[in-house]
Amino acid sequence: MTPFKAYLIQQEEGKVVSRFVELNEAQLDPGEVTIRVAYSSVNYKDALAATGAGKIIRRFPCVGGIDLSGTVVASADARFAKGDAVIATSFDIGVAHHGGYAEYARIPAAWVVPLPKGLSLYEAMAIGTAGFTAALGIVRLEDNGLKPASGAVAVTGASGGVGSIAVDILANLGYQVTAITGKDAEHDYLRSLGASAIISRHTLDMGKRPMEKALWAGAYDTVGGEPLAWLTRTVDQGGSIAACGLTAGIELHTTVMPFILRGINLLGVDSGYCPMPLRQKVWQRLAADMRPPHLALMTRTIPFDQLPQVFDDFLQTRVRGRIVVDLAA
Repeated sequence: MTPFKAYLIQQEEGKVVSRFVELNEAQLDPGEVTIRVAYSSVNYKDALAATGAGKIIRRFPCVGGIDLSGTVVASADARFAKGDAVIATSFDIGVAHHGGYAEYARIPAAWVVPLPKGLSLYEAMAIGTAGFTAALGIVRLEDNGLKPASGAVAVTGASGGVGSIAVDILANLGYQVTAITGKDAEHDYLRSLGASAIISRHTLDMGKRPMEKALWAGAYDTVGGEPLAWLTRTVDQGGSIAACGLTAGIELHTTVMPFILRGINLLGVDSGYCPMPLRQKVWQRLAADMRPPHLALMTRTIPFDQLPQVFDDFLQTRVRGRIVVDLAA
């Protein structure tokens, strides 16, 4: 293997510094499966890690990129063979183990998922960690009784990566989706994904009472903070909220009343350490009934060289949908 290009996150004089470097095979991390990376993606977590805006990296230096898709070039595990198309997301990838922002990656076999039939390597990263998280949250909502006939479902942060795919999947499954967004210019975009109603966060009256009028059979919250607290006050009897985000804040100020008087459920969505059987099940559904039908509409592709240019857009919440990184471009 000749030296290859990687985007390395380092710490210099107490500050996080990221840059393109050349690595060689001996510098890859331990693992049973060596992958020629075809695509990665950019998630909010990647922007926090690469810029140091969040304390995400647990080991310096570390190649960024919390997800990747590609082709196996060598394997010491019988489950994978040279030439297999695979996906690797979550676990320690891109935070404590060299990640997807490199032309090659070596990954523990226990973190690798065979590419499901019906998905291309590109589509797998258009879905990526954000889409997997969206689908996992919807599975959790379904497991707690949510059905299309139950009633309206709210999605906060609807124009972001997780939110866009959640809206797309839910609408395609037959749910009546209300998209909640702070980006008023994206209303037409959200309608094109299947949202039946749109609420601007800027005009949203969240109220102050411990319980407000019940509006939703269920909800997918991607932002945390005050919007999540509001959802706890407005989800209907026995309804559930899947929660995965924190861009609106990490604190949750609510009361026990919706939980003990309406019996609502707050479901944490942990895509990072999701058990492998469930992880494979969710990826299989993403290639089947939960495949986002408007994936091309919500995705833009950038060449590897342009990667550093998009991080600030994430931090300033200027990103719509998904960004795929083409490692060959």
